[in-house]
Amino acid sequence: MRVWKQWTDECRTTRKSGSGPRNVTSARDDRHLVRMARTDRTASSRQLAALWSIATGVSLCASSIRRRLLQCGLRARTPLYRIPLTHDHRRLRLQWANQHRDWRADWQHVVFSDESRFNLWYHDGRIRVRRYAGERHLPECIIERHSGRTPGVMVWGAIAYHRRSQLLRIVGNLNSNRYIREVLQPEAVPFLQSLPGAVFQQDNARPHTARIVKSFFAAQQVQLLPWPACSPDMSPIEHVWDVIGRRLARDPRPVASADELWVRVQTIWNALPQSDIQTLFDSMPRRVAALIAIFMKLPGKDRYAHILRNFPKNVISPYFYYLRSSSSQPYLLLMR
Repeated sequence: MRVWKQWTDECRTTRKSGSGPRNVTSARDDRHLVRMARTDRTASSRQLAALWSIATGVSLCASSIRRRLLQCGLRARTPLYRIPLTHDHRRLRLQWANQHRDWRADWQHVVFSDESRFNLWYHDGRIRVRRYAGERHLPECIIERHSGRTPGVMVWGAIAYHRRSQLLRIVGNLNSNRYIREVLQPEAVPFLQSLPGAVFQQDNARPHTARIVKSFFAAQQVQLLPWPACSPDMSPIEHVWDVIGRRLARDPRPVASADELWVRVQTIWNALPQSDIQTLFDSMPRRVAALIAIFMKLPGKDRYAHILRNFPKNVISPYFYYLRSSSSQPYLLLMR
């Protein structure tokens, strides 16, 4: 009845402009609050409320802080994590990308391998950063994360365009001798020999680059793909690990032991559709193009235009879609 009466009397159903309780803060106060939030992007609403009380002598609750910041376009979001990169890391990544910018079907001959660790429990990433739309890759909106050791299982696996290897469980620390004896000899080399013209990819972990391992590869005539350091974002197998981790996290059943966790990881690995792995392989030209473009001092739209000018549209499609959809892992996709 109230709404109908308001409509018949005033020809509207909305509240009058200016009615209701007044804001505690003025427009000037809101701008000051935004500056405070942008100064410390990781400050919580409660922390900002305490800082506001100290600076102005006026109490403001955390919910009011959140409302003001939301009205100004600042929303608390999950930060983008990355691993630290030195100048040499960046230079070698760009050099590698330029050397492989013309690869297309060549990627189908590469066998990507890696180790990954799955823990008995997972952190939920409760830290948030306040940012405007389009600010995800700003340095102040990124938090570096260093991996820590918690109870779980370590596995090794390799993916090819049409097949995948058996998943191996690694107990304890993996050194170069164990890498040869437990990974390369029983699984990796036979898997490579079953794929004519295969090129083996591995990262630059110490067990992979030891002299004894290099001598083993030379004796077995294994062709290696040069790989830049600190480049998990370029390897499609990282996305496979991410898929496994997410499916484990979604499983409501508690994991009682590392052995039970190993069974679940192995089951998910074997059940992954090969078509999904092929889609990751097909993304390699886009990854390389995006890595080259990120080093250019250009706005995002100009980077996209550069990619379209220098790479076929049927291969590089579209750059922004790739950035948004292809990586949900904790690594920064394009580490400048």
